[in-house]
Amino acid sequence: MTAVILIAVAAAQSDKKTQVKINYLNVCTPSVEEQKELSGALARIPAHPRFSEDFEVSRGRTSLTEPPIKLAGVETEEAPAAAGGTSKWVRVRREFAADSPFVSVQYSVSVDQKNIVETLVFRSREAKDVIQISLEDSVSASSDPLQVLKVDTPVDRVRIERFGKSSVVLTRCPSADQKTYQPLFDQGSSVLAHYRGILGVQQIVPADLKRLGVGASAKAAGKR
Repeated sequence: MTAVILIAVAAAQSDKKTQVKINYLNVCTPSVEEQKELSGALARIPAHPRFSEDFEVSRGRTSLTEPPIKLAGVETEEAPAAAGGTSKWVRVRREFAADSPFVSVQYSVSVDQKNIVETLVFRSREAKDVIQISLEDSVSASSDPLQVLKVDTPVDRVRIERFGKSSVVLTRCPSADQKTYQPLFDQGSSVLAHYRGILGVQQIVPADLKRLGVGASAKAAGKR
């Protein structure tokens, strides 16, 4: 199966005709070379990071005013949240030491009417080669977010953004044969689980989610 995403459209007016340039990403079955790039980028993430004293913990509520973008060729088991809903989120960010190849790492969890999504983003210190690495997992919002935080959910999306080049993405596609890509999903899941522990997600995030009224225990307390 070949799946593609339209990621960029550049138009130029010439002789009253519009020239359109289209770039495609194969997100379900990336090439062998792209697999090597994804694996290499994940391998460069430090297992024992040194952080500076700077950090951020934030929470908020966002109105979903725009309709979700449907990715061509990518099937999802859960429908994305519709426009007009709300998303409640918590973020934890740490800054790496000055000699690290990365500037920061940010964990976020967002909860809307359809999904609970965890995202981990690493930002590179130098604007060359790979400038950002992101890992993402999602589960149905029918689950209790506070319980979701207690387990390490496998990632279903790995993405690297490259300087001057298109991104490389691997996304879980239920109808595609992705046995070849399981080691990459496992590698990404290991990084996400490791940094959830390093960033203290289970100790920090639940309290802020409860303050936002998220979770079965928070809802029960609100009814008293």
